[in-house]
Amino acid sequence: DLSSAQRSAEALARRAVALDGADAEARSCLGWALQARGEADGALAEIERALSMSPNLAIAHGHRGATLIFAGRPREGLTALETCIRLDPRDPYLAVRLLHVACGLYFCSEYEASIEASKRLIRSYPDFPMIYRWSAAALGQLGRTAEAKEALEKAVSRAPAAFDMYVRKRAPWFRPEDHAHLVKGLRKAGWKG
Repeated sequence: DLSSAQRSAEALARRAVALDGADAEARSCLGWALQARGEADGALAEIERALSMSPNLAIAHGHRGATLIFAGRPREGLTALETCIRLDPRDPYLAVRLLHVACGLYFCSEYEASIEASKRLIRSYPDFPMIYRWSAAALGQLGRTAEAKEALEKAVSRAPAAFDMYVRKRAPWFRPEDHAHLVKGLRKAGWKG
């Protein structure tokens, strides 16, 4: 399950850092593991250490961007994600980076831009299920009900377990106000949960 995987990832990242404290990727991964537990301050400290060692480490910029977005600093997070994508436009985690761009824009209440970011991700990765909930929420916020309902149906049908984890419950890295903001958009899209 997810919590077991997160515990394992954190333990492995801590071991990697213990083996070589100057390994920027290991520190970045430890930061990401801490972020997944909702420890934004610790995550940022590790990621900033990684970037001080390797300023052009794309993955660290990506982790920093997501951490900042979910820590209530979406503008800074978007800047870090732009840097990540510029440094590594063929990043194997590009879909996740683009998802976080859509999240950051949504949290900035830039719903039209969030929809455009969602469309970019959907064009490149149409089977990436997590983007549809953000698209549905942004469309709902703009009152584009028919499009929002279609995106909502895709969000629920393509990844029901993920929808439950992120929407019905609140993931540890989601601040309560950000979760409420997402749910508000989804309700405007027609979600009744």
